[in-house]
Formats: sequence, structure tokens, C-alpha cells
Amino acid sequence: MRISRRVLATAAVTAALLPLTACGSGNGGSSSGGGSGKIEGDISFQTWNLRANFKSYFEGLIADFEKKYPGTHVKWIDQPAEGYADKISADAAAGTLPDVVNVSPDLAAPLAKAGLALDLDKDKAAAKFKSEYLPGAWAGTETPGLSGTYAFPWYLNTGPLFYNKALFKDAGLDPDQPPKTYDELFEDGLEIAKKSGGKVATLANVPTIEDFGRYGVELMNKQGTAFAFNDAKGVELLTKYKELYDAKALDSQALTATPESAGQKFLTGAVAMNPGSALDLKNFKTQAPSLYKNIGITDQITSTGHANMYVMGLLVNSQSQRKPAAVAFAHFITNAENQMSFAKKVAIFPSTAGSLDDPYFTKEDGTDETRVRVAAAKSLKTAVNYTPVLFSEQMKTALRNEVAKALQGKQSPEAALDNAVKACDRLLQQG
Repeated sequence: MRISRRVLATAAVTAALLPLTACGSGNGGSSSGGGSGKIEGDISFQTWNLRANFKSYFEGLIADFEKKYPGTHVKWIDQPAEGYADKISADAAAGTLPDVVNVSPDLAAPLAKAGLALDLDKDKAAAKFKSEYLPGAWAGTETPGLSGTYAFPWYLNTGPLFYNKALFKDAGLDPDQPPKTYDELFEDGLEIAKKSGGKVATLANVPTIEDFGRYGVELMNKQGTAFAFNDAKGVELLTKYKELYDAKALDSQALTATPESAGQKFLTGAVAMNPGSALDLKNFKTQAPSLYKNIGITDQITSTGHANMYVMGLLVNSQSQRKPAAVAFAHFITNAENQMSFAKKVAIFPSTAGSLDDPYFTKEDGTDETRVRVAAAKSLKTAVNYTPVLFSEQMKTALRNEVAKALQGKQSPEAALDNAVKACDRLLQQG
């Protein structure tokens, strides 16, 4: 399975974890137990649909680890993408969770709450590695209501924005100065719509929870017991989007847009800005040469100064009987050297401090691939995971439905967000 930004977000798409019934302390995992402290014994390592394309790579890593630590043996288990969340939940309930598990933040959170995820900040063997990782990545599995970090950061992804320089120029805007903040985005969007007579929108997607985060909205309370994106700042953001929608600066089909349909709008010149990848650039080159000639690449829109990142991690089972070996292996897979080698095999980014300064992520060679890679890597150094780890796919749907009503004028932005928060809080309480 090709790893992409979309794949990194599939944890919520595949299905939310079922309520965990496994025994656990509920404190996010202790650092006790796990043998004598020696790195030895048999451990199990579970990944998420990686064997098909990376079999030799992971077998080589495992062999290197076993050579470095004689007396260890790693059993590699690879699960298909479909039903992965349900598989983790079933293993947790049955007490058969592997020693090291490939998770995204929303899959780690229920395990942390059940006491099945080792708190890396409290475990002495794990905590010493904290400085090796980007701060935003290390904090990627922090869970509201708990203190600590519950998975070693592994690979990251993010995406810059593409924009059509010709459309900005036609509107009298500087094509080399695209909007960076939401205020600039709203101002430019209204101008583009006005100058084009409503024929060109700036965006093709409605605001998501990540947009609220990048705007600076407090998404949840610190206890993790309720959502808070219906505050004055959240209402302000949605009100601005309503203005865009009314002025045709937000595409008329944004309420039902998919990544594919939004991409098509951008390709045809009906939309001025859209997220994308190196693969999209290659498509523009063959399908829309005039767009390709005028393509601009800029950072994600953010009023916080921090872009959004998607995080994958390796969780250590707090109940592992070979905890020292499990911690050592999770760190080994995610150390700077091994993350860099993996990043060169697939379009992802390392979470280790300093790795993004490597020429591989800073020097362009004229290819589409490096243009996007360099732009994305630059933003990742200070990026954060805005999506709350407790924000499920059902919650995303609830928010989208209420946002649609506000944009259509069926209810006020304030009422829409109040209703969305109520729906999300209800789902949160249901587990």
C-alpha cells in the first residue's frame, strides 16, 4: 500500500476503536514490570499494511536489531488496512496486543486510557530518547485527561498548498505573495471572486477541524471531556467562510466536495488554491500545461504559525513481558538513521530532530518531487497535530453537516457550532 498523506489520516476513516474492555489501570500505562531491564527475549511487532511493498526493508531492520542485541527475536505481524482498528481493539480486549504496535494518535488514545500504552515520559528507558524527536511529533499522542506521551513518533506527513499564479495576477494580486494567514486568505479570496465576476473561487473545501486548529481555536478542554470549538474565535472563522461562500469565493460545490473533485476544480482553473502532492504536479504537466507553467507552491494557511502534521507512531504495550526489548526496538525503528532510510523509499518525512535539515529535504533538483518535498519539509519543523486524538469519523461528519447548514444560511454560524459541539460531546460520552 502506498503511504501518502491520505493513508496517514485513515485511522479515523477505517473505524474508531471499539470500547476497550481489557483490564488496565486507566493511568496510561506504568513503567513497572517487563523483566530485569535487560534487552532480551522474544517480542512481537505489528505494522499496518506494509509487508506488500516493504518486506525486505523491515526484514533487514529486524535482522539488524537482533544482531545488535543478541538474545532477542522479533516476530513481525502485518495486518491489512481494512479492519485494522477493530483488530487492535479485539487484541486489547483479549490480552493479545503485540509488544510494539503501529498506531496513529486516534488509535493510541483508547489504549492509553485503558492503561495498555506505555507512557514514554514516565518510563526511564524511553524518556531518555525524547530529545531525539521533533517536539510536535513527540507530543502527537498526548491524550486529553492523561499526562504523557504514548507512542514513539515514526513517520510524518503534511502537504503544502498549490496556487494558480495566473488567477492571482488576473485579480490584481501579487502572484509571488500568496496568502499565509486566514485573514489574508479571506481578503484575497473576496478580491479574486470580485474581479472574476464570481467565476473563480479560491477554495473548494469547507472548513475542517484542522482549519479551526490552524485558526487558533481551542478545540477541546484540557480534561478531554468536552469540545470547545464553538467559542468566539470558532464562530468568527465560520462567519468568514460564510462570507466567502456568499461571494462565490468558496466553490458552490464545496459542501459535497471530495479531494478528487476539488482537485479537478483546481485543474480546470475554477479554483485558485488547493492542497496536493508531487503526483498532482505530474498530472498538471500532462493534463494542464498552462496551469503547470503558472503553478505556485506555498505553506498551509495558518494563523498560529504552525502547520498541521499527520503522525504515525510505534506504541509499546505497557503489559509486555519483554518491555526493555520492546522499548529498544521501537526506538531502533524510529531512530534518525532508520527513519531517513525509510523516508527515501516512500514519500514521508522523519520525525527525528535535525533530519529535516538534510539536503534531501532542503535542496531542489528541478524535479516536481523535490519541489513538493522541500516545501512540505520546511513546514514540518514546527508543525503540530491539530486533530484531537478523540475526534472520531462520526464527529467529523457531525461538524461537516452543521457547517453546511451555516454556509447555506439555514442557521447561524454560532448555532451551527453549538449543535456540532453538542453532537460531538454526545459521541464522546458514548465512547
